[in-house]
Amino acid sequence: MRPKLVAAAVLTSLLSHAILASCSTDGDILYKQRLAWKDPNNVLQSWDPTLAYPCTWFHVTCNMNNSVIRVDLGNAGISGPLLPDLGGLVNLQYLELYGNSLIGPIPAILGNLTNLISLDLWENLLTGPIPTSLGTISTLRFLRLYQNNLTGSIPPSLGNLTSLQELKLEKNAFSGSIPSSLGNLKALRFLKLNENMLTGTVPLEVLSLAIVGNLTELNIARNNMDGTVRSSELRVTAIIQDELKTT
Repeated sequence: MRPKLVAAAVLTSLLSHAILASCSTDGDILYKQRLAWKDPNNVLQSWDPTLAYPCTWFHVTCNMNNSVIRVDLGNAGISGPLLPDLGGLVNLQYLELYGNSLIGPIPAILGNLTNLISLDLWENLLTGPIPTSLGTISTLRFLRLYQNNLTGSIPPSLGNLTSLQELKLEKNAFSGSIPSSLGNLKALRFLKLNENMLTGTVPLEVLSLAIVGNLTELNIARNNMDGTVRSSELRVTAIIQDELKTT
């Protein structure tokens, strides 16, 4: 009986150390990110690396295992880049960094955040393409990257995000055509691609979301699109685009 008790105690100790190591890693990642940002309003003042857990820091939420699941820093006045280290927050569900002055690219390693539900990076100064790796986050429901300086084409891999409800990419500088793979997003309610440099026509697979999906708004106005799109009388309440060119 005694050896079993010893084994149980050792196992409990190992699990405790594993949880502590995870928490320390989360804290190290966030503190490194804090050092890379400018924080004129001192909203990150509580991010103290000497504390055992980051769960006591303002704007950070943890689960019952003390792993970080939310970072809420919308409209916080911070500026600077997104570090690739953020891809190590393996239990993160919500990354809310909208309305700041973040610069540089979206790190491709964010595709490792396999528990992510919401990625809100809108109204920043981010540049470069959307990483194709974001298309591997099957849990993602909200991808809002609008009003940045993002370029390149819309990755067809986003069509793998079958849980996605909102895809908002408006007011960037995306070019190329709309991927037909977005027609796989049967849960999608809002698809906003307006004010980019997109060309071609809206794929029939995407338009079919008005019938076989939950699409309620498709906005492709102020692009370089060909043809017209007619409003559906089914679930779509708004399909918005520019008028047909006459020449």
